[in-house]
Amino acid sequence: MRNIEINNTLCKGCYICVEICPVNVFEKEGDVSETGFVPVLVKHPDKCTRCMLCELQCPDMAITVK
Repeated sequence: MRNIEINNTLCKGCYICVEICPVNVFEKEGDVSETGFVPVLVKHPDKCTRCMLCELQCPDMAITVK
């Protein structure tokens, strides 16, 4: 299983990662963060192919794939 970390303090809920992920690892989360945004949720980490597109395309550098 891949370790994907979302920094909810940095995530502004742009959902680029949701759209760009080729295997649908992410989903929109229902809860508003402390910063007033709805961050993404790593829903299916076992599907991750470690392509790193989410980390590379995140404009807020809120995603880390290990």
